[in-house]
Amino acid sequence: MSIQKEFVLRYRADGHERFQIPAQVCNVDTAKALTDVISGIEGVYRVNLYRGQQKLSIRFNETVCDFKSLARQLFHLLADLEKKGALKPRPVSKSILWKEKAKSRFGDFKAARWAKEKFGDAKETVQAAKVITRLGMKKPKAFMKDPEKAIIDFLNDILVIFLIRLHWNDITQNWLVKPLKYRYEWIALFYMFFLLVRSRKQK
Repeated sequence: MSIQKEFVLRYRADGHERFQIPAQVCNVDTAKALTDVISGIEGVYRVNLYRGQQKLSIRFNETVCDFKSLARQLFHLLADLEKKGALKPRPVSKSILWKEKAKSRFGDFKAARWAKEKFGDAKETVQAAKVITRLGMKKPKAFMKDPEKAIIDFLNDILVIFLIRLHWNDITQNWLVKPLKYRYEWIALFYMFFLLVRSRKQK
């Protein structure tokens, strides 16, 4: 059986895939070689290989690399690694598997991971909202003069913070590294700030 057939897709969502992988790719050297080549695929910004659980998680930007394109490239990369002998079966000691399973048991629960990520996002957004609220309270005259505009400005600030937080991984791992490739995203970001500043100008 070819190595590609042993990669079983267990989960798929927009920009995220998770595979059950064979034990032969779960040793340290093979796992590193596999994650390195997958990370080199255009549009992929995060690769996690859980050796103890034999799982591979890939996060990617679908505007750059869609599901079918990623699957094709992954198929060819595995074939190349297999030809080079990088995927030869190497037993993983039971002690290593046990330690890794114990270490990542809690973090592997989908609900727990989701809750941790969302809690962190919400906490940061709330903290930013508190800062914005304090700054707004320093200008009570502006609120009394035009409460509707003050509320809209406040909500716009929250929206901008949320959008930046939502795309932070893409900004730091892709947009800054390859600004020309993500030029349209940068244009959209600058235009958003332009609209934000423009809305603050007194008419």
